[in-house]
Amino acid sequence: QKVLVEVLDHLEHLALVDFRDSEGVERLQKAIHFADQLHEVNTNGVEPMDSVLEDRWCLYLREDDVTEGNCTKDLLENAREKVEEYFVAPPGNIPLLKLEERDTFLQGS
Repeated sequence: QKVLVEVLDHLEHLALVDFRDSEGVERLQKAIHFADQLHEVNTNGVEPMDSVLEDRWCLYLREDDVTEGNCTKDLLENAREKVEEYFVAPPGNIPLLKLEERDTFLQGS
């Protein structure tokens, strides 16, 4: 199944991933083909689920006991980039240019 340039552009902007080469597009096409197999499953009469565990009466949660704290400074030392007391993630991502402004091997296809 061929991926339309407009769909590719939309996915690039959502994921901040650049599909400028044929390898990236081929990987995406394989993922779409894999996901399309779900259309072959007969789901007639099957109610949507909120959770795979929805048939259980009670979900048991562990106690949330805080055993450590006040380690912000130590944690922020692991950050590649930070602003004030916040991690910048993912580092280095910048918005992609609009399709007509980019040079892509799919342009005009």
